Amino acid sequence: MPIIFFAIVLAVVILFAAVNILKEYERGVVFTLGKVSRRGAGPGIVFILPGIQTIQKIDMRTLVHDVPSQDVISRDNVSVKVNAVIYYRVVDAVKATVQVENYKGATSQLAQTTLRSVLGKHELDEMLQERDKLNRDIQVILDEQTEAWGIKVANVEIKHVDVDPSMIRAIARQAEAERERRAKIILAEGEHQAAAKLAEAAAMLAKEPSAMQLRYLNTLQEIAGDRTNTIVFPFAPDEVGQLLKR
Repeated sequence: MPIIFFAIVLAVVILFAAVNILKEYERGVVFTLGKVSRRGAGPGIVFILPGIQTIQKIDMRTLVHDVPSQDVISRDNVSVKVNAVIYYRVVDAVKATVQVENYKGATSQLAQTTLRSVLGKHELDEMLQERDKLNRDIQVILDEQTEAWGIKVANVEIKHVDVDPSMIRAIARQAEAERERRAKIILAEGEHQAAAKLAEAAAMLAKEPSAMQLRYLNTLQEIAGDRTNTIVFPFAPDEVGQLLKR
């Protein structure tokens, strides 16, 4: 009886060790004597030979990883703190198991170094205004480097770009100076255009003395509309002499 009981207990233990249940989103990599013998086993029930075979379960769902805040010095020497989030998933369970010890940790470390490397090549204005382009650049680099691990990086999103308060004040002063510069340029361009038109009008009036006289009369008519105005008619000396003779 003890032998039969022991045999039954041993059979139950072996059965439990041999049966593995994989969920719908899981795949298993089966190793036989240390070598990969089955790729992507599951989902459902997967049988292995205890003591001879082992199974490594891999989650095939899209994983979300929050990249810790990174200190980045931009190309224009501004120190900022940047954090991001990456979305990735395992597309090859064997590579994710065999080619890298910890694919989650490796992807996280690679994301941190890539974030610093890519953003360090851009100025602060680009970080703030061209996030979509930077997201794509980081995603492409990560996807290329993690392909050997059986990882597909689907998306990268820069969440925050935090600037030191002292730099915020400097940026505000810079923006104000830029607005003043543009305003002065616009004013100068307006004065230049006005001067060009006045010079053109003066040249035209100089060619046509009658046009000057008409302009003179038109001006008198405009100021005569107000009865409070006193109008003095200027005359040339020769014209005054002619009037006195009369």
